[in-house]
Amino acid sequence: MTTAKASFSENKLPDGPKAPALFQLINWIAHPFEYLEECIDKYGDIFTMRLFGFPPLVFIANPQGIKQIFSADAKDFDVGRTNDLARPILGDRSIILMDGSHHKKERKLLMPPFHGEKVKSYAKYICKITEKVASHWEINKPFIARDVAQEITLKVIMETVFGFSEGEKCEQLRSLLADWLDITASPMRSSFIFLQFLQIYLGAWSPWGHFIRTQQQIYELLQAEIEDRRANPEKLGDDILSLMLEVTDEDGQSMSDEQLKDELITLLVAGHETTATSLAWAFYWLEKFPEVKEKLLREIDNLGENPNPIEISRLPYLTAVCQETLRLYPIVPIAFARIANQDMEIMGRFFASGTTFIPCIYLTHHREDLYPNSKQFKPERFLERQYTPYEFIPFGGGVRLCLGYALAMLEMKLVIASVVSKYNLELADNKPVKPMRRGGTLAPSNGVPLVLTGFR
Repeated sequence: MTTAKASFSENKLPDGPKAPALFQLINWIAHPFEYLEECIDKYGDIFTMRLFGFPPLVFIANPQGIKQIFSADAKDFDVGRTNDLARPILGDRSIILMDGSHHKKERKLLMPPFHGEKVKSYAKYICKITEKVASHWEINKPFIARDVAQEITLKVIMETVFGFSEGEKCEQLRSLLADWLDITASPMRSSFIFLQFLQIYLGAWSPWGHFIRTQQQIYELLQAEIEDRRANPEKLGDDILSLMLEVTDEDGQSMSDEQLKDELITLLVAGHETTATSLAWAFYWLEKFPEVKEKLLREIDNLGENPNPIEISRLPYLTAVCQETLRLYPIVPIAFARIANQDMEIMGRFFASGTTFIPCIYLTHHREDLYPNSKQFKPERFLERQYTPYEFIPFGGGVRLCLGYALAMLEMKLVIASVVSKYNLELADNKPVKPMRRGGTLAPSNGVPLVLTGFR
């Protein structure tokens, strides 16, 4: 990253939509993918959006520019203070809202359970949970792919965070989380996140009141679990909550209950919601393109009977299916925004300190020079070419690379393989499925209805 020496006051932000800021925000909430495509077609791969309530946002869909941002020193950008939209959901003390040394320390604390041998240890458990959930499917009775995927991924993250995934406590928390996240499960209801003036408490049964009431119930369950473990040290294990309860800072201080609850809710929400949506898309594409499914089945069958889950996770075509799913409709269209802490040059342009940059995942994933026929579902492209961390970015990048990306990929691979190798599924209807905003993410508009037609 080079510091620009030109007069920054003379350098304007890149061109962008001229519509009123409120109109731009409505477009961003209602149909973000289409709006992004309109912008890149008209203004190129670096443009400025002006959304109501936000500073000007410089979107970048160029690998060169994204590399400059992702590879920059952490002190060059602030990220946490750009995530205020998440504050009502994740709390004031979430790692997503941190910057600098606080973020680095928190990330170091939370990383071990999501990487290396610890992640591999979840493999058999993921398969077991998937088989248990799938065992309840009935022949010719439709079900929603996203719902069952969410049940699986939530149980996996509960095991990771708390060390349990069954029982009354687990079921209470699972039910409340599902209800809470469904409150923002449409473009209209997602407006509560983007428009703070809608965050008004008008009684327990008003939309925002219901959101706050459900959130409070979740926090009460988390508080009870924290207090139980503090009072009963023998219950501490190798799960994330136990790890956080035992850690102290350089002054010997433990994490406060408030900090623990905010980090727990961050992990629970971010650790299952996105993976569940990715799985729903994967099942949609596999049923939409039977030739892809057949090729995948041949690869899995070649491992023989009862293959080791880790062997399954290393299958190249299975990996490519997951990558292409994440490429075509990324669950979040953008990586975390970055605010420049100094004057800088990106892609030959000069920007003043304070400029907010948005690395755009969706538009980068649909560059025709990188992904020819980008609207086509074609896993083979990931076998034919090795993409850089600035060309394929479903989990963001740099010091803000998604903490749980390794677990998410392992889950996707093992859930898909466990299901397609044992169950014959079909789409329950042929209606078009489009991405629809679900809070800060984008999910299949109908959740992908499937029907079990038989067994393999």
